[in-house]
Amino acid sequence: MALPDGVRLADLTRDSREQLEGAARLLRESFGDWNGAWQDPEDARETVQESLGADRISRVAIHPADGVIGWIAGMPSYGGVVWELHPLAVAASYRRRGLGRALVDDLERLVKQRGGLTLWLGSDDELSETSVGGVDVYADIPGAIGNFRKLRGGHPAGFYFRLGFTIVGLMPDANGPGKPDIFFAKRLT
Repeated sequence: MALPDGVRLADLTRDSREQLEGAARLLRESFGDWNGAWQDPEDARETVQESLGADRISRVAIHPADGVIGWIAGMPSYGGVVWELHPLAVAASYRRRGLGRALVDDLERLVKQRGGLTLWLGSDDELSETSVGGVDVYADIPGAIGNFRKLRGGHPAGFYFRLGFTIVGLMPDANGPGKPDIFFAKRLT
């Protein structure tokens, strides 16, 4: 997937205060209206700093005029065989232009270089935008996964499905009654 004109991907490092602040700002803007996460600038900065660990991957998309317009990070588990994508944020004005896909593709490439076989992520449904939100899924979790569908709103399930991810699990009530975390994963080949 081609990047929008002038956009480049780069490692996020401690050396660029401007990029670190840009990633924190983007995190607040991307998730603030959704669930209030990272609205405290210090919480957002802490998440950005955590992504810079020696064993982690942290990448930004930079536009010469707009600065940081995308950010993705990954952290290893299971001895580096499985990696968690967390987080992914794209500036609103750059969404639906291939930037999110380009960031995920880039992360997949880097994870594979480090020996990763699986990439996974969690995506909450706090607003009942999918068939597993707003309901008690405990009675039939496999059925809830098998019959999963996006109902409305901005839930990113469709985006992840288009990138080849599949649902591998649910954590019911992760964010309160009827507000699950949906676990997506993808084999890296």
